[in-house]
Amino acid sequence: MKKIVALLMILCSLFLWGCGKDNATQSANKDEALKIEMLDIGQGDATLIQTKEQTIMIDTGDIDERDNLVKLLKERNITTIDKLIITHPHADHLGGAYAVFKNFEVKEVYDNGDPTTTQTYKTYLKNIKEKKIKYQQLSANDELDFGSGVKFKVFSPTKQMLKSGDDLNNNSLVGQLKYNDFTMMFTGDAEKEAEENMVKTYGSELASLVLKSPHHGSRTSSSEAFLKQVDAKTVLISLGAGNEYGHPHKQTMERYKKLGMKVYETDKNGSITITSDGSKDYKITTEK
Repeated sequence: MKKIVALLMILCSLFLWGCGKDNATQSANKDEALKIEMLDIGQGDATLIQTKEQTIMIDTGDIDERDNLVKLLKERNITTIDKLIITHPHADHLGGAYAVFKNFEVKEVYDNGDPTTTQTYKTYLKNIKEKKIKYQQLSANDELDFGSGVKFKVFSPTKQMLKSGDDLNNNSLVGQLKYNDFTMMFTGDAEKEAEENMVKTYGSELASLVLKSPHHGSRTSSSEAFLKQVDAKTVLISLGAGNEYGHPHKQTMERYKKLGMKVYETDKNGSITITSDGSKDYKITTEK
């Protein structure tokens, strides 16, 4: 009888240990449920987002960084882009799309529908048509599902903004990625006019833990009113070392400092990675 009891106790212990092991594995996987990488792509924007279900890219860097972009994506074993989002059709955001279409399977493409006459833009539309890729234009209040409980809500531009002018920067797609309690604001090259409109329309709904610095840290963006509503703890700036525009501008960096925001820059830190389990406690690692 004692032997039977002892055997049952051992079996029970093994069962409980096994359950604990499974839970630990699930926790480890949960920690990696959302991964966001601002790629070091020179003077441009390219962000890779991975959930358990989808791979998303927001912008693709400039034309002269195409080979580097392909290299960075292949190093990360990317073969398929489920959603490609182009915030606006300036070359430093759209320029790498040609290489993405050529080297990877792209399932869906989203932009704001703001046209331009450049050959880069015409080739971009041609690729979408020839490859029969699902294409959708986005504006304020549209939402995308990134899978695994990760959502993306568009705050700007409004349809009226797109109708009333050809300000490509201010018409940039601006949207908030939300995964439970984790939030990050993506801003393209939106400037003060777009920021003022969002503050007026959405107010505290703009609050995000992380901010993708608008327009590479330019003085034309990151207005104090906008920054106060976003109230980010962390700011990521994508830019090239020694760029001709002088980004990030001193005034912008001073505003970030004044509001106590921790700043990371691709020219100094290389590619910047954020991992989140959906809580407010996210992790940041840098290449440099």
